[in-house]
Amino acid sequence: QVQLVESGGGSVQAGGTLRVSCVVSGSPSLGNCLSWFRQAPGKEREGVASIYHGLVTTWYADSVKGRFTISQDNGKNTVYLQMNSLKPEDTAMYYCAAVGVPFWVNCRDTFLRGATGFRYWGQGTQVTVSS
Repeated sequence: QVQLVESGGGSVQAGGTLRVSCVVSGSPSLGNCLSWFRQAPGKEREGVASIYHGLVTTWYADSVKGRFTISQDNGKNTVYLQMNSLKPEDTAMYYCAAVGVPFWVNCRDTFLRGATGFRYWGQGTQVTVSS
């Protein structure tokens, strides 16, 4: 089992920054592919960024490349999503998700397939960006 607890959401004006965190507990092998997803009202859940624990390899949605950075602190068992240059369209509930995969390429492919490939989910943290 893997447990995920997000924190750090909030409200910010356009152009501002926020960092959301996800504390990961449980079996590392069951959650070595860690991702951030977001879901706005009336929209599907979409992948934002992903990181493969073993190699610290990362992937990003085109809409956030150059603005968001996913990272991990192994000592704190925490995954972060640093969000810069925020836009109103970034407003959504942000979820941390995890799944166990054998290789980094499986993490990439799982992330690109979308939310259905991830087994473990946090409760979400709200990010609101005003114009």
